[in-house]
Amino acid sequence: MKLFVFISGLFIISFNSVAQERPYCRLQGSVYETPTKQGADFWVYEEESEAFADMLIFEEENKLYADQSGIWFFVDNIGLADFTIYFTKEKSEADFVVYFTESITFAGCQ
Repeated sequence: MKLFVFISGLFIISFNSVAQERPYCRLQGSVYETPTKQGADFWVYEEESEAFADMLIFEEENKLYADQSGIWFFVDNIGLADFTIYFTKEKSEADFVVYFTESITFAGCQ
């Protein structure tokens, strides 16, 4: 019985550690695209293929509907943003890789 509890505990801990390694999976809401690297919370690379992206993003037209992971509403004012990103040209510099999808149902982490 003790062995079962111990193994179950390790199993649960391993799931929690995986979720903590990918904080970008919780990103939702309004986002501001910074022109410089210094002002960004995350550096992002935009992939041309959905298969190689860490996260699929749906660009929402209404801020009120950007309430789930991967659904972003872009703002022009940094004061209105929940987080800021910088689109880098080098994939190796990015914190994570995104692909912009046309379907809201596919938005979120891969």
